[in-house]
Amino acid sequence: MRPSTDNLANWLLSSLELQTTLFHVGQYCGMWRAAPSEHMRAGFHLVLNGRCWMHLPEHQDSIPLRRGDAVFFLRETLHYLSPNETPDDPALCLVREGSMAPIDESVADAVALACGFFNFKPGLSEMLLNSFPDYLIIRSNNTELAASTRAIFDLIIAEAKRTGEEPSPLIVRLTDILFFYVIRQMALTQEISAGLWAVVQNPEFVKLLEAMIKEPEKAWPVEVMANFSHMSRATFFKRFSKTAGQPPNLFLAMVRMKIAAQLLRQGRSITQTAEKVGYQSESAFSKAFKKIVGQQPGAYQRNRARFNIKSGVSDAFPNHFV
Repeated sequence: MRPSTDNLANWLLSSLELQTTLFHVGQYCGMWRAAPSEHMRAGFHLVLNGRCWMHLPEHQDSIPLRRGDAVFFLRETLHYLSPNETPDDPALCLVREGSMAPIDESVADAVALACGFFNFKPGLSEMLLNSFPDYLIIRSNNTELAASTRAIFDLIIAEAKRTGEEPSPLIVRLTDILFFYVIRQMALTQEISAGLWAVVQNPEFVKLLEAMIKEPEKAWPVEVMANFSHMSRATFFKRFSKTAGQPPNLFLAMVRMKIAAQLLRQGRSITQTAEKVGYQSESAFSKAFKKIVGQQPGAYQRNRARFNIKSGVSDAFPNHFV
């Protein structure tokens, strides 16, 4: 992996803002069904011990899970976990059955789980994740991830075993780390059809993306982008649009707003931020920011400050370019 590509991946991930909520940690025995009930949201299941099955009624699929496997749902997806390979009656798929007990690995045929929800901030987070499938399954024997994620997973298991009335708050933080690592690794090792990650993966456009990030205030008409990429205007427009899933000018606006969001989080004024990303008019910048991020710049700054105080989130990945 080229260092610049790795840096680009980290830079993109700095826009992925989420709040993680731990729903429950413990183990099931006998007959049980872990269903999200009315809370059909993005979230995760970590299999801390034992084996079970994940059933996806709308996909008519049943997937085995074992100790060390992790499932990350990036958007609402109907599913439930159970010890049975055969799916239950569809009418029961949202009904929880059984109760969780403290984790005790000496209990035969028990299944220990850590489950929770993700709340992704709209706008840039959605743009980063819309190229991925509804859910990701990370296997304990995945050779690309095992060496690094194994240590994180072992720490989660150790924290889950700690006694106390409330689960260890470190489980949430460790799950965040695991999730960010998996997203980055999968984005760099698996082909993505279109979007921001696809541009990072494409050697024809990586240097252009780096240049856009380093000089967002520069005018970047399509002709300049094409010359930078050593292509004719028509060829560049066609190839880039296919890779990015959108025309070059819209992609440039998205990159600029990603940089703007980071600058606003760092405390830059709206005027300073607008100038840094190539807008001479604060009103034009605010309009573009609202269209892409979903909030006015001032509201974004205020909400982001509250988001950080509430969740303890910081910019986990430093910006290597701005």
